[in-house]
Amino acid sequence: MSKPPSSVSIRADELRKKLGLTYDHLIGIRFAINVAISTAIVWYTLQLIGDKNPIWAIASMVAASDPQPLEAKRMFKARLSNVLVGCAIGLVFLLVGNAQDWMLPIALAVTVLISSFVVRIKTMWRQAPITAAVVIAAGIFQDSRLGGMSQGIHKVLEVIFGCLVGVIVSWLMSKVWLVKIPPK
Repeated sequence: MSKPPSSVSIRADELRKKLGLTYDHLIGIRFAINVAISTAIVWYTLQLIGDKNPIWAIASMVAASDPQPLEAKRMFKARLSNVLVGCAIGLVFLLVGNAQDWMLPIALAVTVLISSFVVRIKTMWRQAPITAAVVIAAGIFQDSRLGGMSQGIHKVLEVIFGCLVGVIVSWLMSKVWLVKIPPK
């Protein structure tokens, strides 16, 4: 036997109807709040530790966020797997190729092949070559293998942090603000 709706739930449903909001509207509003909260957490945390441009973390947070926690978790796993592949391949190419321009297209092609044939997580599979490019480009622009590796790992850690914040806030918001699918 199902539990009768609470007075808060009834008032919320009446307000939703009065404003003409659908289930999809409520999910969109919750997602907007997720992104706002997550952005504030990522931005201010990274600024606090001295990162003056945490755009990679914010982009990753948005990509790993979703108003549905199970989808956010799936996106996080896919993004994390491909970020780790891209980072590893980028670091290998930096070590072997000594941060040369010519290795960027080859490294990205190798990354795509490994991501698509070995890792085989199609969701976010583009993340692997993007990450490899970030790692290698850091080495090329700094004209330093060690500097590139340091900068590349920093960016990858930003991506992971952003993804974690996105998933955690999505999960917490789904617990705080439960949006029920209307009966058909």
